[in-house]
Amino acid sequence: MRHKYSGRRLGRNSSHRIAMFRNMVTSLLQHERIVTTTEKAKEARPIAEKMITLGKRGDLHARRQALSFIRSKDVVEKLFTEIKDKFDDRKGGYTRIIKTGVRKGDAAEMAILELVGYEEVIEVPVTEE
Repeated sequence: MRHKYSGRRLGRNSSHRIAMFRNMVTSLLQHERIVTTTEKAKEARPIAEKMITLGKRGDLHARRQALSFIRSKDVVEKLFTEIKDKFDDRKGGYTRIIKTGVRKGDAAEMAILELVGYEEVIEVPVTEE
């Protein structure tokens, strides 16, 4: 019985799982959108929300806490400047999960984990006539 055991194991040991979530959150904050399985997205979401809350706090201790989890100093800088400004008036719910169907190879449910307010820029080539 798994009573009172929280979190999914995702077929990994604890150090592998922590490293995977560190990389996923770093990529999410860098690119503002990642494609992953639904289960991984549901587990990474609270961690990403906590990092954005640290960014909104903005003090030195919060920056050091973020640096202890996020892999890149550039991403932490982006978190404490750009992303923080985007979510200043919001009290939570910084990310969304959009289910996209199943993966062809193993039929795993796929999802997009993205920051709220993400807008994809599509460049349309201009044809001269």
